[in-house]
Amino acid sequence: MGFVNLLKLSVGSVSVEDHAGWVAAQAPRTADGYPYHVTRMWPKRQAEIEAGGSIYWVIRGLVLVRQRIVRLEETRGADGIARCRIVTEADCVRTEAVPKRAFQGWRYLEPADSPRDLPHSRAAEGALPQRLVSALAEIGLR
Repeated sequence: MGFVNLLKLSVGSVSVEDHAGWVAAQAPRTADGYPYHVTRMWPKRQAEIEAGGSIYWVIRGLVLVRQRIVRLEETRGADGIARCRIVTEADCVRTEAVPKRAFQGWRYLEPADSPRDLPHSRAAEGALPQRLVSALAEIGLR
């Protein structure tokens, strides 16, 4: 069995550094120390996600970073409704910048459609300007 990734908006983040800072300093943690994000809908493809998937984060209209998913857990909100806790590794891995329109919730992201990780030598680079990224994407370059 292969794996599948998730795609989610990093609401409020303006950069990879901003997202990584939130993960390091403010993200809630599990009892074993992993950061997590809670979402209302439970992925039906749980086994594929837990088989090696990552959550790719969209920041200001661009996929820029991912975190490896450790596991999915059930949690209940103060309202008693069951939700999905997406438990991730703390490391934020920069990816190629790929434009994505805003959407609600999360989406599945097949490995073949997932942005590649940036090489370590390029990890400190900032994102290309949105207009340039969009133009490159239109002609099939990422």
